[in-house]
Amino acid sequence: MISEKKNAEKHVEINTPYGPVYIEGPASKEYLETLKMNDKLTNFRMPDRQHEALCIIAGSPEGIVYIAKNENEIVGYVVFHYPSQFSRWSKHPRTLELGAIEVSGKFKRMGLGGQLLKAAFSNPVMEEYIIITTEFFWHWDLKDSGLDVWNYQRMLTKLFGMVHFKKRRTDDPEILEHPANMLMVRVGSKVPEAYVKSFEDMLYQQSIVE
Repeated sequence: MISEKKNAEKHVEINTPYGPVYIEGPASKEYLETLKMNDKLTNFRMPDRQHEALCIIAGSPEGIVYIAKNENEIVGYVVFHYPSQFSRWSKHPRTLELGAIEVSGKFKRMGLGGQLLKAAFSNPVMEEYIIITTEFFWHWDLKDSGLDVWNYQRMLTKLFGMVHFKKRRTDDPEILEHPANMLMVRVGSKVPEAYVKSFEDMLYQQSIVE
């Protein structure tokens, strides 16, 4: 198991107009099942389905979930898991994917996204992995943010940059589908050089004949 998730540790308390929000994690499946999902968390799927997804991830050996909680409600989250078995990154033994980060519209512009990332990357286990995030513009909350696609991309680059992610070029076909899509990578300080090299070799594979 990557991380002990028996009781979610409280990392930060943030005062908001709607009461205090607590950044907690890593959260266990059992703990998440006691909480409700905010009905504005719809970027990836409907709230009840996303709640189920969080519980499944938290219950898996490699899954890591951090949440922003207001009273008994999840108002934001960030999740980590192994890359999809259909992606090239799944072939790497020390790669985790930041699968999603989302904050309810009611609680945006309060710094919750940054606090979720800071809490997650205070977990020492993150230094043992190369963490990737594959950002596809069709998941971005452009309407509620008031940003166009390029300003939203810059906002995400700055947000992930807070915890030392960097944009990397790749020939991954999904990333290349739209120029706003991007791959961002964070190399943990305890990742052996051989694993860093093997990851670098995965960035470009189109010249390889299958």
